[in-house]
Amino acid sequence: MSPRKIPLRKCIGCNEMKPKKELIRVVKNKENIVSVDLTGKANGRGAYICPDIKCFEQAYKTKKFNRALETEITEEVYAKLKEVIDN
Repeated sequence: MSPRKIPLRKCIGCNEMKPKKELIRVVKNKENIVSVDLTGKANGRGAYICPDIKCFEQAYKTKKFNRALETEITEEVYAKLKEVIDN
């Protein structure tokens, strides 16, 4: 039996492929509500980022979340994400 495959996702800050469990997911649901998904199981379109403030600042400056989720991200979501990364 082969060991279970670890799902990889790309961090939108540093563009590195990392195991999904190491990344923080930001998700946009059908109602276009964007939230930080700490379970990684919420329905909707997801974008992943390293729990690293440098990746966050890079993604924030270049508005990568807006492109990845195809919607405008509110400062409230950025503040929550930054709080999760800082802890």
